[in-house]
Amino acid sequence: MSITPARPRLTDTRLLHDLEEVVERELNRHLRVFKEWMPHEYVPWSRGRDFDGPLGGEPWAVGQSPLTEVARVSLVVNLLTEDNLPSYHHEIATLFGRDGAWGTWVHQWTAEEARHSIVLRDYLLASRAVDPAELERARMSHMSNGFVSDNRHSPLHTVAYVAFQELATRISHRNTGRSSGDPVCDRMLAQVANDENLHMIFYRNLLKAAFELAPDQAMQAVDEVVTNFRMPGHGMPGFERAAVRIALGGVYNLRVHHDDVLQPVLRHLGITELGGLGPDGLEAQQHLGEYLDGLTAQAARFDERQAAILARRGAARS
Repeated sequence: MSITPARPRLTDTRLLHDLEEVVERELNRHLRVFKEWMPHEYVPWSRGRDFDGPLGGEPWAVGQSPLTEVARVSLVVNLLTEDNLPSYHHEIATLFGRDGAWGTWVHQWTAEEARHSIVLRDYLLASRAVDPAELERARMSHMSNGFVSDNRHSPLHTVAYVAFQELATRISHRNTGRSSGDPVCDRMLAQVANDENLHMIFYRNLLKAAFELAPDQAMQAVDEVVTNFRMPGHGMPGFERAAVRIALGGVYNLRVHHDDVLQPVLRHLGITELGGLGPDGLEAQQHLGEYLDGLTAQAARFDERQAAILARRGAARS
């Protein structure tokens, strides 16, 4: 395999400048295809009634909602993740700036993401799906800690991360809806997932353009992001326990992450077949390939463990 001589590395400022035209094009495409929707239209308000407290309503109880347990856990994790929007906005506004097409996109994305926390919280409270006091305490704890990216603080690493993370969020919302046991919840999360898919396409196309400008740097960023990937809500209270329940419930686990998130984006970018890389890019490409081979094996082992656990639970119930 021939190795392209190393290229001069582009600075963050140069990358932002060179990608500005792509951002404007993708922003205009996004605005053409995005369809306005109203959170209040997806909330089952007729199920709502006063809670206990100053209004003297009915205390919350777990049996008041038709949601499955895995959907209940997943919805709380998804909502708390969306709640940290101020931290995410600060992160991308600091890296991308607030001027020009970059700034317009940052604010547009933030406004659209805010709809998700609005509709999720309204659904959960109106349908009495979760303990409202526990939910509020978890929100305060999670938002008080804020969010700090696991990735190197650079625009390129951030673009690479959100290209995968937005798809991961879409898949998580969609699978939660399908497993919820509530058609209203399923319809609501399908709408939220559609937004996340549009966001993924924006960032994926931007990342593809970055490969044309700086292929070695882009390959290194993808390698570092994929091999260290964590969902943005990993710091919330009780996340590890919730993640296990979500994984066993089939909403989001290693198999889903490998098959439905990593592989589609990597195939679209042509990562494994990409040529013309310099020494740094080739090293990152090889490292990423080795990591994916290992992840394939891990996903297979998870499938076996999941099947065994679910079989034991089924036998215990019968």
